[in-house]
Amino acid sequence: MRNFLIGLAIVAAIGGYLFSQYWYYVPGIISAIADPVGENQPVTWQKGASESSGDTRPPNIVLIVADDLGFNDITFYRGGIAGGSVPTPSINSIANEGLHFTNGYTGNGTCAPSRAALLTGRFATRVGFEFTPATPEFAQLVAGEGYIAENAVDYPPSDELGLPGSELTLPEMLDQRGYHSVALGKWHLGGGKGMTPTEQGFDEFLGFLPGGAMFMEEGDSQVVNSKQDFDPIDKFLWANLKYAVRFNDGDRFKPDSHMTDYLSRQAVRVIEANRNRPFFLYLAYNAPHTPLQAEKDDYDALHHIADHTERTYAAMIRGLDRGIGDVLEALESHGLSDNTVVIFTSDNGGASYVGLPDLNKPYRGWKITFFEGGIHTPYFIRWPAKIPAGGQYDSAVAHVDIFSTALAAAGVKLPQDRIIDGVNVLEYALQNPQPPLSRPLFWRTGGYKVVLQDGWKLQLQEQNDKTWLFNLNQDPTEQVNLSLTEEHSKKLKTLRATLYELDSQMAEPLWPTLIESPIAVDHTIDKLPDTAYETIIWSN
Repeated sequence: MRNFLIGLAIVAAIGGYLFSQYWYYVPGIISAIADPVGENQPVTWQKGASESSGDTRPPNIVLIVADDLGFNDITFYRGGIAGGSVPTPSINSIANEGLHFTNGYTGNGTCAPSRAALLTGRFATRVGFEFTPATPEFAQLVAGEGYIAENAVDYPPSDELGLPGSELTLPEMLDQRGYHSVALGKWHLGGGKGMTPTEQGFDEFLGFLPGGAMFMEEGDSQVVNSKQDFDPIDKFLWANLKYAVRFNDGDRFKPDSHMTDYLSRQAVRVIEANRNRPFFLYLAYNAPHTPLQAEKDDYDALHHIADHTERTYAAMIRGLDRGIGDVLEALESHGLSDNTVVIFTSDNGGASYVGLPDLNKPYRGWKITFFEGGIHTPYFIRWPAKIPAGGQYDSAVAHVDIFSTALAAAGVKLPQDRIIDGVNVLEYALQNPQPPLSRPLFWRTGGYKVVLQDGWKLQLQEQNDKTWLFNLNQDPTEQVNLSLTEEHSKKLKTLRATLYELDSQMAEPLWPTLIESPIAVDHTIDKLPDTAYETIIWSN
């Protein structure tokens, strides 16, 4: 008996130690048991009519959203990852053959609220979608001392954190004109009742409900992995994400290739199946978000890049551009290019936790912050039948405008029972001369609040009483804080009043924040200096 008790104590001690070191694996273990991942399954897409509905058919709409794409990841701006040595001709072509919005902005500094904004045309905070859905385990690992433990008590299950079913989405509105709507890839807007893609207006869905997925199995012979050991977010993702998708409301299964290529190939098949009817394709890639996993062929092709992390990331950009090229080619081969609205953007800027300093160059800031690096994004629209090639528009536009712009193109009126924050940007960009678009854009996460209007940007950090005022017309990279200058006191007062007026219109968060942590504005998290540096406070 004594030996048994000693053995039991040893087992308990070992178990306790292992749990103390690897407790953050628990969500993934529970998920694997409750929602196991099966082997690859074929996907059969619903087919439209055998013949086209004719010349009166409204335009197809293809909305392509990259995940954590840095402003400097593509070569359109004469930069690009790895010193511009990884061309992105397919992404660039959307701008070159259509409209480039020089001042395109995201719906938020993080993934999920941005997606809510672009699918509803409303500031995500207007409906309380203020924070990116997270689990207490994720928050505890990522936030450290900034973890708010008391808010984790009776915290809602993660699949119940999402966009309320009462919100009107773009596919729900497009249904009025007979559109067939398909969502591919990342959802991140909830998995609870009324929140799934097929309950939010999409006719079909293939992808993953949470905020990410593995791109391939970690040990696959055709994948190259790059783990960021300094980053707690990366650590959590490797421990818990699965290489899996689901079709509609079915069980999870493994794709048959790297996730980016898989989603691209399925997008081509969706276009084929729907070529004879108006369709809306929401192609939400998870690239180049961590975990960093590249196809080996793409990695091998970039042998000139010495740094392993940068090479892996660049290979993911290469695969993303190739996939988008395949989608554009599918539109062309079926004679659909002229009458298809193609929109390309990213949900937010590049992340500091990747550890690559030039992702958002020339802008300051990262994903999570509302500095330009976090929210100033590529924003292109191509529609050859209506939009001349090579145009640009310089007034600030944002994700909230995609809803109104797409509906106008489709001939669908905006809903009248709620505030829509976005506008039809083509109404402005296609006029000659182009009128300026003067309206305030607003962002909020906890006590961090920002308003932008007519090139003037005010950032307030209420937790530590910080104020930044920038004239982006003269200082687009936010180098000179004008908040303390007497010369600009009137502008500061005006913008502050606008900010607080918009803030008063927003709803209370749908769920409590678990994180209150400082985020460096100018440094990757692996290279934080010993001296003082600029921060914002991240509430999530």
